[in-house]
Amino acid sequence: MTTEPKSATASVAIASSGLPLTERQEARRRRILHATAQLAGRGGFDAVQMREVAESSSVALGTLYRYFPSKIHLLVATMQDQLQHLHETLRKRPPTEEEPAARVAQTLMRAFRAMQREPHLADAMVRALTFADRSVSAEVDAASRLTTTIILDAMGLTVPPTPAQLSAVRVIEHTWHSALITWLSGRASIAQVKIDIETVCRLIDLTSAAPGPTTGTAGARDTAAGTAAGAAAGGRAKSGRTATSRTKPGRANRR
Repeated sequence: MTTEPKSATASVAIASSGLPLTERQEARRRRILHATAQLAGRGGFDAVQMREVAESSSVALGTLYRYFPSKIHLLVATMQDQLQHLHETLRKRPPTEEEPAARVAQTLMRAFRAMQREPHLADAMVRALTFADRSVSAEVDAASRLTTTIILDAMGLTVPPTPAQLSAVRVIEHTWHSALITWLSGRASIAQVKIDIETVCRLIDLTSAAPGPTTGTAGARDTAAGTAAGAAAGGRAKSGRTATSRTKPGRANRR
């Protein structure tokens, strides 16, 4: 059939146009993401089928493909949406620790516990990140930038971050992602994850006094997130075999 490729082409046009969604389009997108999270929460990665998402969100299958060309695009967008909810929650209830390293550790553990409450959803989103190829780079980059923003906000800096601090943020992101994978695969307990997160966050204290040129906060966040996204892509290639051993990558985008 030719419907799916045409829909995918239209989807890229919508996703990449840079134009804001209309109120109706945004409401439709919200329904799609909500349906995806519910399906993934009940049955994980394999439970997210494009036809079922379309039916659950009350949109035509062709319309769904106009927004998301594949389930990988859909699940990575769902992760971005979950991170956005977390960011909003953290702004309302910021971390209570005094030191930047402790605040970041507290923030990341709150994020981890939120995923712990929805293990099937967390597994589905991590698998999608592992399967993501270049066609999903925009969605992966957006999720990475949001993670960077969450960490920088938790640090509570009064001045732009130094290059050393941005490097620390990248390492923290990699460790958090790796900890999530090892927990999902049953190779690490929550207690061990907490120890690893707290340990890596100490890099913030070590780099807080490091000299170096600074840039504007917004530009620094974009630079850090862009580098983190590239490094995360390499990390996914190494760690994906463990987190996704139960699903064959070759079948991921065909569902």
